[in-house]
Amino acid sequence: MEWTDEGIVLGVRRHGETSAIVELLTRGHGRHLGLVRGGAGSRMRPLLQPGNSVSALWRARLDEHLGTYALEGTRMRAATLLGVSHAAYGVTHLAALARLLPERDPHEDIFEMLEQTLDDFDYAGAAAIHLIRFELAMLTELGFGLDLSTCAATGATTELIYVSPKSGGAVSRQAGEPWRDRLLRLPSFLREDDGGEDGFSEQDLLDGFELTGRFLLRHVLEPRGQRHSDARAGFINAVTRPRGSVVNLIGGNGA
Repeated sequence: MEWTDEGIVLGVRRHGETSAIVELLTRGHGRHLGLVRGGAGSRMRPLLQPGNSVSALWRARLDEHLGTYALEGTRMRAATLLGVSHAAYGVTHLAALARLLPERDPHEDIFEMLEQTLDDFDYAGAAAIHLIRFELAMLTELGFGLDLSTCAATGATTELIYVSPKSGGAVSRQAGEPWRDRLLRLPSFLREDDGGEDGFSEQDLLDGFELTGRFLLRHVLEPRGQRHSDARAGFINAVTRPRGSVVNLIGGNGA
C-alpha cells in the first residue's frame, strides 16, 4: 500500500530510540498516523512541529497497518507561530479539535480551512475570528451544525443578534427581546448580513467563544468524557489581554 498526500502536522511522539509517530491531517486521507524513522533526532525536529505543512509519502504492507511516512516540508510555519503566545496556544487547540475527527476519514473542507487559518494567524483578532469559525465548522462536520441564517422563531433573515442556547438556531432582535437575558449573543462577524470581520469588538470575540464553546462542550466533548483544552483558555486569554482571565466565560472550565 502506498499513497502521497498533502498534510499538516498535528502532533508527534517518540517511538523507540530514534523514531517518532507523527499525526497528520491530510487532504485526502484524513487524520492519519505513521512512523517516521529518525523522527526523534535533531535533524527532523524543525520539520515535525505542529502547524507545519508537509508532502507525505505513506507506505505499509496492509492498509490497516501503522505504516511509515517519508515527509518533506512545504510550509514551515511553526517557528513563526510558536514565537507568538496566542499562536502557540491556538495551534495546540486547533490540533486538539482536529483529533475529534475519526481517524482515516477524509474531511477536505476542514483540511482547507485549517490550512487557511494557520496561514492567517499572526494578528490576534483575526486569529480569534478564524478559530471561532473553525470551531463552528467542526460542529457542522461532526453533525451538530448551528443554523445562523434564519430566525428560529419567525424565519426572518435580518437583525439576527441572538442564538437559542437550546436549539442552536439564530433569533432576531424583535423575536428575542422578551428573552434577551436567556439567549446567547451572535457576534457581528458571524452574521451573514453584517459584512464580515470589520469592526468587531473584544466582546464580540468573547460572545463567539461562548457560543461555540457551549455547543462543543454539550454535543461533542461531554459525551466523550472530555472538557475544553487548557490551550483554548490560554488562547482566549492571549487574544483578549489586558482585560484579564476569561476562563469562566467560555463554556469550558466550570462555566
